[in-house]
Amino acid sequence: MKLPALLAASLLSLPAVAQPSLPVPRNLQATYTKGTRAESGLPGPNYWQNSADYTLNVSFDPSTRRVAGTATIAYHNQSPDSLRQIWFKLYPNLYQKGAARASSIRPEDVSDGMQIEKMTINGQTIDVAKLRGDATNLPVPVQRAIGPKQTAQVSVTYSYILNKGSHTRTGEVEPNADFVAYFFPRIAVYDDIDGWNRNPYLGSQEFYNDFANFSADITVPKDFVVWATGDLTNADKVLTKKYVKRLQDAEKKDAITSIITEADLKAGGITAANAQNTWHFEAKNVTDFVFATTDHYVWQSSSLVVDPATKRRTRVDAVYNTKHKDYEEVIQFARKTVEAMSYTFPKWPFPYSHETIFDGLDQMEYPMMVNDNPTESRQDAITLTDHEIFHTMFPFYMGINETKYGWMDEGWATIGEWIISGIIDPKLDDDYGIAPYARGAATEDDVPIVTLSTQQTGTAFYLNSYPKPGLGYLYVKDMLGDELFTKALHTYIRNWNGKHPMPYDFFNSMNAGAGRNLNWFWQRWFFDSGYPDLAIQQVTKTGAGYDVVVESKGTKPVPVDLTITYSDNTTEKLHRTVAVWESGAKTVTVAVSTTKAVKQVRLGATLVPDSYPKDNTWVTK
Repeated sequence: MKLPALLAASLLSLPAVAQPSLPVPRNLQATYTKGTRAESGLPGPNYWQNSADYTLNVSFDPSTRRVAGTATIAYHNQSPDSLRQIWFKLYPNLYQKGAARASSIRPEDVSDGMQIEKMTINGQTIDVAKLRGDATNLPVPVQRAIGPKQTAQVSVTYSYILNKGSHTRTGEVEPNADFVAYFFPRIAVYDDIDGWNRNPYLGSQEFYNDFANFSADITVPKDFVVWATGDLTNADKVLTKKYVKRLQDAEKKDAITSIITEADLKAGGITAANAQNTWHFEAKNVTDFVFATTDHYVWQSSSLVVDPATKRRTRVDAVYNTKHKDYEEVIQFARKTVEAMSYTFPKWPFPYSHETIFDGLDQMEYPMMVNDNPTESRQDAITLTDHEIFHTMFPFYMGINETKYGWMDEGWATIGEWIISGIIDPKLDDDYGIAPYARGAATEDDVPIVTLSTQQTGTAFYLNSYPKPGLGYLYVKDMLGDELFTKALHTYIRNWNGKHPMPYDFFNSMNAGAGRNLNWFWQRWFFDSGYPDLAIQQVTKTGAGYDVVVESKGTKPVPVDLTITYSDNTTEKLHRTVAVWESGAKTVTVAVSTTKAVKQVRLGATLVPDSYPKDNTWVTK
């Protein structure tokens, strides 16, 4: 999700300076003792995680917004524990009367929440009238404990009314257009750190879900098209032949294909002529499943090879109301993002078969789906599109606990936005979050990045989830260089894709992959307080040119970027990575080799925040 800008071990090679050990909370140290995780950054020999197979059968009526269905779940307990209860997440209960929420909703959107009509666990009928949930959390005791390596068979019949307004990541977009997320009861994560995930969903912090397989039947009225997580397996049963052919062609072609045009919408006959159509989707090993439906959006599509070794392709879709002119280029932005992710950064083949950008009312990511509002400018459309698609890797491919560690996914989407926006449009100089961080650093609103997201609100949550970690990743990339950084990042991805990494799994995997102990930087950027502030201390003429002494007045290590303007008005840029501050030095001398006279020296760059920038320029006397 994109928020508005206002708002331990020594490894292969050690530098001369002794590296600190990172402080590890006791509950996380326990994972090393249990052997579920290792200080090398790898999953431990006793690592486990639970999973599930969901069979969803849901009907949705756009006119009444009623969602009704059944969820049949095979829940696989891979833990060493016997589970005497199952915790369910009922995310639609964010709108339930009396529910705790991080922000207010309109009175007309307050609802009765999700109604559980019937539930069985391993054949035992649960008396749903006796269940005592707390809004989005529902603990259910089981008659017979679910033992280690056992599978529980769960069935739930339920219904609720989708919110019309107060759109928080899901709801009606406009009449006959809906983005339907979190629409089924799901079993909460039970992991090696916290046991059951008891954190309530309040609408601010995001999600933590197990990897699961989904088989979903979604029934909607005639003329409504459905897009969803996973692959549509019965296109020939729900679309008429012309549109099936266009979809099949789009999956094989680099060119942009119009699957549904404005003329098609006027002519009708896009879906099968039944009063209701059931769309079937299959998704394997994903953390969530969502769908969107409408009877009046156009559908553009394209595809590209994302893995040259296997020639595997990903289809990219843009689905929108044509009154939103900013969406006309979104298909191109989305395609270029998937391409850049596969070949440039993080340089990992896009892991899913499709990605759909849906014209909605939020700025939110889901596996294979994005719910993006219209934007006011082309730049906003670019940065929003690439930011949300980049989330494919973090949190979905990596299974991150966003509820506790927002920086482990939003920070990556932020650096992904900074890098890929410039690839899409080289004239674009994206500075998302930089000014707010420069203003907010070391104020009462600023706390260490590793502070749990559940302990933060407002400015602190924004800074620690988006610009601060994004800058931390960027500065390590700059220090290591693209090749070594990619090696380190791929080590982390290989270690933890399809699993649930905690912060130290990241730090230790990066150290191992880089072959360097980077704890000095992790400590100062992610754990310590402070602010970024560089200053030009002095400029001295030398025999070879000039020496520029740059002082670090703040405690946050940031790169040194100098723009030298000569008397003939030519310029030169000089750069030093954060490595110059590793030894604890407070100044660094940058030699300017030149025979020309220097007129001005300016310190700073777009992605280098400075809380006190007034001393960043030197002018010759």
